[in-house]
Amino acid sequence: MQPMSDPPSTTTEARRASEPSLGTGLYAVPEAARLSGVSASRIRRWIKGYDWSLGRRKHHSPPVWRPDVAPIQGAQALSFRDLVEVRLVDAFLRAGVSWKRLRAVAEEASRRFETTHPFSTRHFVTDGRTIYDQVSREAGDTLEDLQTHQFAFRRVISPTLQGGLEFSPEGAALRWWPEPGRGDRLIVVDPLRCFGQPVIEAANIPTRVVVAAAAVDGEKKAADWFGLTLKAVRAAVKFEASLNKPRKPS
Repeated sequence: MQPMSDPPSTTTEARRASEPSLGTGLYAVPEAARLSGVSASRIRRWIKGYDWSLGRRKHHSPPVWRPDVAPIQGAQALSFRDLVEVRLVDAFLRAGVSWKRLRAVAEEASRRFETTHPFSTRHFVTDGRTIYDQVSREAGDTLEDLQTHQFAFRRVISPTLQGGLEFSPEGAALRWWPEPGRGDRLIVVDPLRCFGQPVIEAANIPTRVVVAAAAVDGEKKAADWFGLTLKAVRAAVKFEASLNKPRKPS
């Protein structure tokens, strides 16, 4: 397996890191933290790596993946694919997958799919468990451990990847529907709309804007002002409130 500090990349992917475009989405680290629920400091560690000490020995943890977007005026930014990777890495950790196992799976998936962002691909939905089983057996897991970790992996793959994310025919993550359990999709995070900010799907109006108006004039007037249904306004209010709920670190 190749080291995580130097994941495989195609010429196209290498070019993305220096040429952010309109369709990639663009998020400052604090905004990525708001949308993912992962602290800004943890996101920076994941994409830059960090040093740590154990006794007198110094260690280095390499980046978990290579970001699409190069720093802009010294500040790191993330693409939509980066945002998806942040959410998925966090989800796997919260499900009980260890850092060691997560990195090994990411390495193997990156190699097999020839991508720096293995979790944000349809390929991982269909082949992730096979990769996970392979890595687990190479690590010498007992059958009991393998079954436990498989369960944790499925808990993330099924609702998050299959429900909340929409993929292109080529297998790339196109957009994120934050409420996959709803019968009607009211809110979407799409890198082609408003630079990837969450919007009311039917009107391309950022949820933040709708919620700010509702806070001043009430939900009914906000709906009238923007030409939205009351249901859409309330969905925006609920969504934005969910982003502000404190979370325990994984």
